[in-house]
Amino acid sequence: MPDLNDLCDDLAAEHAALDVLLEPLDAAGWLTPTPAEGWTIRDQVAHLFFAETRAVLTAVDPATFVAQRDVEYPDKQRFAEVMTSPELGPDGAAVYAAWKAERTRLLEVYRALDPKVRVEWYGPPMSPLSKITARIMETWAHGQDIADALGRTRPPTARLRHLAHLGVGARRFSYTINGLPVDDTPVFVELVAPDGSLWTWGDPDAAAHDAVRGTALDFCLVTTRRRHVADTGLVATGPAAQAWIAIAQAFAGPGGTGRRAGQFPRP
Repeated sequence: MPDLNDLCDDLAAEHAALDVLLEPLDAAGWLTPTPAEGWTIRDQVAHLFFAETRAVLTAVDPATFVAQRDVEYPDKQRFAEVMTSPELGPDGAAVYAAWKAERTRLLEVYRALDPKVRVEWYGPPMSPLSKITARIMETWAHGQDIADALGRTRPPTARLRHLAHLGVGARRFSYTINGLPVDDTPVFVELVAPDGSLWTWGDPDAAAHDAVRGTALDFCLVTTRRRHVADTGLVATGPAAQAWIAIAQAFAGPGGTGRRAGQFPRP
């Protein structure tokens, strides 16, 4: 089991990596459209602020979080609107400052939590370990949208292991969110880490009939729906692996349209 403080350190590192892209932005830069339809860079950061505020609220005042969730979440149009924190206004620099303050509070709150407790969320309750892992994933994924909007390439890090683990673990969810019957055929996953080592999940014996292989970066891009599998070097062999990777999704909630084939072709 990972250490909660170590996970918080990795989330802080993910914040710092995104700061490298955000710090130089001027007023026009904050309005740059991103690959997420209708969202500017300002909206991407405002969404991170929204998620941080809700993650703090569910940890410190779960009753208020549940009451707020039960009003907002069933109304999908309203929820889509509040997710970009319109109350922060259009000024990207102000949104950025609010997010930095809230993410600091989030880390302070979660470092003090008992790892064995459960916190309410928009799906099933989660452990603090799972919650921080999910925050790492979401920060990285929205950071990818921002990097793509700016035409920047980010170096992959060992923190991708957290995302890959979520991507593998969410396989059953990928079927249910798409209204498909769950396929529990074993699939072996073998990924090349940024340092060249191998990360694996599943029974190696399954590799003879169903496997997903490639770089950890490509797997994370696909399972966060930031790249179409056709624009990566990811290879799925066997019917179960191929069916899964076509719908793979590491995050809760509807996956949207994702990215179309050819939108971000490999260099």
